[in-house]
Amino acid sequence: MKNPSHSEGDAALLFKKVRRLELISNKVVESLLAGNYRSVFKGPGIEFDETREYVEGDDVRLIDWNVSSRLDGVFTKTFREERELTLFMIVDVSPSVYDLTLDSARREIQSLLFSILTFAGVRNNDRIGGLFFSDQVEAWVPPRKGRRHALRLIQDLLSFKPVGTGSNLEQALRGANEGLPRRGICVIISDFKTAGFYRELALLARRHDVIAIRVNDPVEDAFPSVGLIQLEDPETGKTILAHGRGRAFRRQFKDFWEVDRRAWARECGRLGVAVLEIGVDEDPGVELVRFFRRRRKK
Repeated sequence: MKNPSHSEGDAALLFKKVRRLELISNKVVESLLAGNYRSVFKGPGIEFDETREYVEGDDVRLIDWNVSSRLDGVFTKTFREERELTLFMIVDVSPSVYDLTLDSARREIQSLLFSILTFAGVRNNDRIGGLFFSDQVEAWVPPRKGRRHALRLIQDLLSFKPVGTGSNLEQALRGANEGLPRRGICVIISDFKTAGFYRELALLARRHDVIAIRVNDPVEDAFPSVGLIQLEDPETGKTILAHGRGRAFRRQFKDFWEVDRRAWARECGRLGVAVLEIGVDEDPGVELVRFFRRRRKK
């Protein structure tokens, strides 16, 4: 993981932001854990416990025939729920999401989401890891336990300076598929303004419980009524001129992103991926608690 150098002033500001995120997150985490944090996931899976003598009523499909033949009896395998979860977060740090100014609204939402989920995992004694991506896998953090590890993860996200200038979610998901041997929970935080990733998303969802969190900008719902304005793609640098006072343009702009979001939500649902959309003008803590409550009811 990269560890950028900072001036004393930057380091002090970063420390304050990490501490603030921890304080805010802990309040939200109380609500998440009060509703049984584990219950909203598709089960962490089961692991082998022991082999014991078969008794009437045991599932015959779990009989261990190898042991039974060696010990001249009938023995069955028993399993137990895994005691811990692995929470792995796949975070978009491409220019369309990740503004390098610490005070940007989109980055603030992303940081809060990341922090809340991280501290929920810490309080549940889970292993927590992450992958940061742009048009390449920028960093991979192996899952570990503990508050110190969580704080370092959050600090790394806040201070991260990506090398790539584009967005390649397909490659990031492939990396997660190859690098996570055990079943876990994968949370993707992105604006999903990229293409060609659904095949890898389907593969990830077969092995893990996947939650896709889409960070939206309100301008996509209502383009401001302004005069001639130059729009720039933050990833490619390409620009176009748009007339914000033109009703046709504003309607087409809104319709385009509405269709895009609906198609994304429909495809994720088809693949068994839970979705949550959060605007930069919304409270991520409130929206996460609502999401967990809805999921628990299902």
